[in-house]
Order: sequence, then structure tokens, then C-alpha cells
Amino acid sequence: MVPFGDSLREVANSTTPDLPRYVDELIGAQLTTVTAAAEGCDALVATGFMPIAAAARSAAEKLGIHYVYATYTPTNLPSPHHRPEAPASGPMSVPWLSNRILWDMHARNANVVFGPMLNKHRASIGLPPVHNVRDHAITDRPWLAADPVLGPWKTPADLDVVQTGAWLLPDERPLPADLLAFLDDGPPPVYVGFGSMPMDASTDIAGVAIEAVRAQGHRTLLSRGWADLALIDDLDDCFAIGETNLPELFGRVAAVVHHGGAGTTRTAALAGVPQVVIPQVADQPYWARRVAALGIGSAHSGQAATAESLSAALKKALAPQTRERATAVAGSIRTDGATVAAKLLIDAIS
Repeated sequence: MVPFGDSLREVANSTTPDLPRYVDELIGAQLTTVTAAAEGCDALVATGFMPIAAAARSAAEKLGIHYVYATYTPTNLPSPHHRPEAPASGPMSVPWLSNRILWDMHARNANVVFGPMLNKHRASIGLPPVHNVRDHAITDRPWLAADPVLGPWKTPADLDVVQTGAWLLPDERPLPADLLAFLDDGPPPVYVGFGSMPMDASTDIAGVAIEAVRAQGHRTLLSRGWADLALIDDLDDCFAIGETNLPELFGRVAAVVHHGGAGTTRTAALAGVPQVVIPQVADQPYWARRVAALGIGSAHSGQAATAESLSAALKKALAPQTRERATAVAGSIRTDGATVAAKLLIDAIS
């Protein structure tokens, strides 16, 4: 694991950057950092933001080592079965355009926005230009590190996608004593946390969430997250926490209210706990739809939640049949994804 560039949290909390300049700097930093770190390695595995993955492949190409692109969500990969992730407005949202046309537009846009910067840096290290940035980054045989039940790859499709299953990182950290005391002092609470999301679409999301949870007769466990959420009063039915062992914690809560990140969705599903997803950006609407389709929770309509809308979604998630379905789905989720990926990588370089 090689960190590079600015802190993502600082970037998320700053004003909107000059995107071309920012990406140019990221590509340069990625090439410099990864090329040095991968010296002497046999393979390079890249994930994440497309132009940064393209820079990682350029580093692998320069070093002459094996390259793999992996993603945690199916919607990052071109497919006739879904559209590119896009804002609610703009060409990608036009309903009558086919998925194939939209993915072609997606590739063309990537070439216009990122191609000149990527090729400038490739030329500086003696590499030829790339004519399709997206396809260069993801390759024709990408890995999908998502569970086949939660995020299946639909076929037929143009890409030869290898679905390894989700990559689970064991977490052995004990829960803090004060958190354990809160959990032991009453019935299972509802966890509310939005990770790195600022939750700007909702007015006072902490207050909204606590009011909605109280309306359903439950206690609230509020994760501060990058939005720095805080309790709204000093009543003893609420408790605020920082970063903690979520796989351990989710086994002790009544429901999980979250933003729909791939990791949080998978962790809650594996714990067999019902979910309410309030999707904000990127792949989060996809995971919200999957939670609803599987019957393991509810997808909130839109980014902005009110006490009434969230309470209604919670009521559905807290229903006995939703808990039963969540428990059943949890038993079908694979936990060997990282092992599968490791074996594939070893075979590829052997």
C-alpha cells in the first residue's frame, strides 16, 4: 500500500480544486511515487480514480511488471447492463440514450479531460501516448472485488471481468470501554454514520437522524465521520463515536443508516443487520438499489433526508421480515475474496 498526494480528507473539505491542474499533479505524483515503490516488484494492483489508475499502469509499463486493475463496484466498469456513474443532470442522464452509447461518450470524455496530461507524463518517462485512457486504465480483464450476491457482474458483457469476491481486512481491535458500556446499557441501537461524506444536502443530518431513530423507539449510535456530526442534546439514548471496528460493532446494532459506500454496505450485509442507505455520490445509488432489491433494507429517495422520510425508511428496515432476510443473505456472502485475488496474482506472475 503506497500513499501519495494530498490528504483526501483535506481535499474533500476544501474548495473545489482546479480539476485539470489537480489531476495533472496527481498523475505526476502517482508516477513518481509508485515507480519508486514498485521497483523490484513482480506486479502492481491499482484501484480507484481512472486517470490515477492509468498513471499506475504507466508505472508498471515503465518497470516491465504485471498490472491488474481492480474495482469494488460493478458500475465502474463499462457494461451494456448499466450506465456510467454520473450526476443527475447532463448527457449521461438522458433516458433514451443506450448504455453502449453512454459508455462510448464516457471514454471520449476521459480522453479529452485526462489524455493530454497522462500522455505528457508518459512522454517524460519515454513511453508512447495512450489513445483510450479509460480502457488503458481498466484493461480488458479487470478484477471486480465485490461479492457476487451483493454486486453481481451481469453477462454477457464486452469485458472479461474476474469477480474475486470482496476483499475483507480482518479487524481485531476491541470496541472502546465506553462504547461497550452504552451497548450493554439497553437494547441494540441504530447506527448512523456517513463516512467521508459531508452530507451537505441535508439540513442538520445529525438532528434529523436522531429524531427519526427516536420516532421508531430506538437508541442512536452516531458516528462523527468527516462531517464531524455531533449529538443534539445530553439525553442518555444517544452516544457519539469516532472510527471503530465496524464488523464487530454491526453485530450489536438494530440497523445501520449510512451513505452506501461499498465497504459499509458489505460490512452491514455480512453482519446480517438491516440497512437504510441515503446515497450521495458515485456508486452509492447502485448500492442503495442493491440493498432494496435484496430486501435487506431500504433505499432512501434522494440525497436529502428529513426526519419524516428517514423515519419511514427506518420503519421498513426494522421490520422483522427485513431482519430475517438480512440474516439469510449474510449467510450467502463469500469471505474468501482476498485469498482468491492473491492466488490469481501469484498464478499470473509465476
